Amino acid sequence: MTLQQLMSPARRAIDDYKMIEDGDKVAVGLSGGKDSVTLLCILAGMRRFYPNRFSLVAINIDMGLKDVDQNEVEQMKEFCKSLDVEYISEKTDIAQIIFEERREKNPCSLCAKMRRGALINTAIEHGCNKLALGHHADDLIETLFLSMLYEGRLSTFSPITYMSRTKMTVIRPMIYIPEKDIVGFAKNNPVIHNPCPANKHTQREYVKQLLNNIKKDVPIAKERIHGAITHPERNNLFDTCMQKLNSSKNDENK
Repeated sequence: MTLQQLMSPARRAIDDYKMIEDGDKVAVGLSGGKDSVTLLCILAGMRRFYPNRFSLVAINIDMGLKDVDQNEVEQMKEFCKSLDVEYISEKTDIAQIIFEERREKNPCSLCAKMRRGALINTAIEHGCNKLALGHHADDLIETLFLSMLYEGRLSTFSPITYMSRTKMTVIRPMIYIPEKDIVGFAKNNPVIHNPCPANKHTQREYVKQLLNNIKKDVPIAKERIHGAITHPERNNLFDTCMQKLNSSKNDENK
């Protein structure tokens, strides 16, 4: 899988949902995993030719996890430098709060919220108005199943979300890219391996395995579910998301 092959569906998502406008300063949430590294490569590549000119920074939230390989961190810094992207690291005590103080049994939701808050605050401090996250097509589907199974809601994340309190817009340019394509691309790039103690022991991991089992009987299951979410002529969950986005911006402009 080449960068050019990934940029095509990413550009389609960016165009479909008007994720990047002229003059944007986009922060990429760079955990160092395969998804965020791939997103950084895509946006760094698009920066050269996309008609709406934008600048780019990479923000890493240091959660304070133990056993992080510092050699991998240094490699990531050099990788950002090779892409001509500024690397910013923000130290936090998120890991201590979640695993030592609160001892969360299902830490992913709280962790995601805290990391998102830290990312947004750091992005604002560095003059960014957009925050790009590395969620892909499989994440979109898994989030739908998590919502149905554990919350009793028919919901998933939006491709673009405007945070009216902070005036930050969160974008997800890889929602049309399946995880297998990202795996194929990222194996040739440096990554920071995940030292999280909850890794592979979460509700999301259960849903991931559930969907893989469904695929054994229905090989096109993921493609059909993804189409049900995103296709404009089907039961499109994004319609409501986009209506809320436009309503928030209109209310602010009044």
